[in-house]
Amino acid sequence: MTKKEIVKTISEEIGLTQLKTKEIVQKTFDAIVDTLVEDQRIELRNFGVFEVKRRAARKARNPRTGEKVFVPEKFVVTFKPGKEMEERVRELERRAAEEAEAAHRAASNSATPHDQSHSPATPYEAGAGGTA
Repeated sequence: MTKKEIVKTISEEIGLTQLKTKEIVQKTFDAIVDTLVEDQRIELRNFGVFEVKRRAARKARNPRTGEKVFVPEKFVVTFKPGKEMEERVRELERRAAEEAEAAHRAASNSATPHDQSHSPATPYEAGAGGTA
């Protein structure tokens, strides 16, 4: 989903224009980024926690040449989902597992045992296929 789609959905749900909704959504994103830059952490209840973490400098290896390279430290944004989000995603996983199990059962039920009363499909099955 894109920001544009988020704006459209919210604007339809609450009855604001898309222009006004876009401004509100953008201000929300700006506030999150500003807080991360200033405080390195923002906690949104029932959603999750964004946090800025420092990745230490390290030595690495160029996969093409095998040459050792120095990778400088950098700051990255991490996200830890909140309890409600975790539960909703777990529910999605549970439903997907149930659907896969149902599809597996349906596939194994539609495969009927080999019927012995059928006529031979090939001359080999009829006994004309060679030595015995």
